[in-house]
Amino acid sequence: MKSPVQPQLAAQAAAPDIALRGIPTDGLPFCAPESLQGRLQHNFADARLLQRALTHRSFGADHNERLEFLGDSVLSLAVSSLLFDKLREVPEGELSRVRANLVKQETLHQLALGLRLPQELRLGEGEMRSGGQNRPSILADALEALIGAVYLDAGFSAAQALVHRLFETVEVNPDMAAAAKDPKTELQELLQGRKLKLPTYRVVGTLGAAHQQTFDVECEIPELGLNERGIGASRRAGEQAAAAAVLVHLKQKAAS
Repeated sequence: MKSPVQPQLAAQAAAPDIALRGIPTDGLPFCAPESLQGRLQHNFADARLLQRALTHRSFGADHNERLEFLGDSVLSLAVSSLLFDKLREVPEGELSRVRANLVKQETLHQLALGLRLPQELRLGEGEMRSGGQNRPSILADALEALIGAVYLDAGFSAAQALVHRLFETVEVNPDMAAAAKDPKTELQELLQGRKLKLPTYRVVGTLGAAHQQTFDVECEIPELGLNERGIGASRRAGEQAAAAAVLVHLKQKAAS
């Protein structure tokens, strides 16, 4: 998934100004887990960023969803640069599919387990009782939030280095492109083939208690005057459902 944030990231070598962070200055001090910082190989200058990255919305209002949004774009750009260097003979379409395999929830979940994130998350009581600390979507989101937090704390170079370290244990090869396409990847390739802009995804709303939320996501293609919505147990799942609905619409239109 591409974002308007991405083209601006590589130009920012230094950490962004604190005004961009939106972090409150009040509240109790947070004791940053040294063991996690050691596993990340990054010591936070601002421990509040780490605190927010580890905080699920069920724990309180100062949660990690905005950092997750930012981290998603940082991750995509960092993985793109990794693939550009490693797979020099692979064409753009196949690179997109390899990237989709690397940034999908299952992959991020495994990386989060490798960092032992379940023991570090700050969850509400209900979410903790329901096993939220081991839920793949929560762990994948927290990993993206951590990447976003490192970006704000020390700039893109530090965040990119973290992403590259995380993927050192993941085998990256062109064969990944042969994996089944998910709806978002299929839609992206279809639009690129027609020389159209990529779709935008927006969370329209959330339903249910904090530990059992579903996400209502809209996928919009302004050039076609088309938008569809999808529901999922996570933001990613909602985006995939919305993309699938758009694909159904486009295929039905093509067949008529």
